[in-house]
Amino acid sequence: MMEPVLGWTDDRVALLRRLWEDGQSASKIAAQLGGVTRNAVIGKVHRLGLAGRARGGEEAPAAAPPSKTVEIETAIAVVETQAPEPVAILAHRPAPEFPAPVPAPEPVALAVSQRVTIMDLRESMCRWPLGDPTTPEFRFCGARSITGLPYCTHHAEIAYQPAAERKRDRRVASFR
Repeated sequence: MMEPVLGWTDDRVALLRRLWEDGQSASKIAAQLGGVTRNAVIGKVHRLGLAGRARGGEEAPAAAPPSKTVEIETAIAVVETQAPEPVAILAHRPAPEFPAPVPAPEPVALAVSQRVTIMDLRESMCRWPLGDPTTPEFRFCGARSITGLPYCTHHAEIAYQPAAERKRDRRVASFR
């Protein structure tokens, strides 16, 4: 047999309002209403616009007499009016000094005879691509490659950068 679903009826909303205004906690209200969670009570309170409370409830300490409250508020107002203006910050930290960027190596002009198609490419030739692969003029470098690497000395310097240099380049690029 299915249990009836307890929704937010007018009676339950009225009870929620009364308990909330009496200063009850959301957990206690949920327990008294039954069938709802603490979070459901908090959500309904916010939707109803009941965020402020008149009293603190059982958990709250006893309120101070009104005369002391007025004295405290007056003292706070006096202190606030006598407080000095905050000092404006006129100096900033200097920018960190980064090492000067290493100039990019000058492009080396390759002889046209070294440029090879994929059909002419051999094991000991540089495989650095030159140009747009979708055009008939696309070629590979074709210069003598370094043993164990697919590139010649010039293209290996471009392709393989030391880790410290890569990190520095990324750090410098992020500040631009």
